[in-house]
Amino acid sequence: MPTSTLRRIDARRVCAYCAAMAVVESSGYAHIRLTVTDIARSKAFYDEVFGWPVAADVSDRVHEPGVTSSPMDLYGGTVYLLPSGALFGLRPVAPPGQRFDSQHSGLDHISFMVNSRDDLVAAAERFTAMGVEHGEVIDLTAWGIAILSFSDPDGVHCELTAAL
Repeated sequence: MPTSTLRRIDARRVCAYCAAMAVVESSGYAHIRLTVTDIARSKAFYDEVFGWPVAADVSDRVHEPGVTSSPMDLYGGTVYLLPSGALFGLRPVAPPGQRFDSQHSGLDHISFMVNSRDDLVAAAERFTAMGVEHGEVIDLTAWGIAILSFSDPDGVHCELTAAL
């Protein structure tokens, strides 16, 4: 099989194989938290783009002593509940003016699933109207997906992905 062709994999079979080999058996990730420079700006962005319900929010206390270093206070951040049941958090501890750099160790980008390619086209139109920096809808037919790349206010590379 050519390396450019993504195989459709039976996840149950793979997970059963991996569980026998793995140190930890996991069904996926529970949450992702991004470090942000301005919690109000980031919240406004993710609220407008995705409209996810807020699971927890301590951002009104971000300037209180010790809050940004306290896991019990969610580091002064916000946590959203995604439709998948996973959590997506924002942690306001980055210095003002700092920008995301996918060329450093850590996160390259984060991709969010949407229902269809038409949703990608509609999102691109809305991003343009909102002034959100974004790429073009790209069909990666060999992989069976289409993508739309965009950046959040801190320059974090985000992507919307739809099956073709």
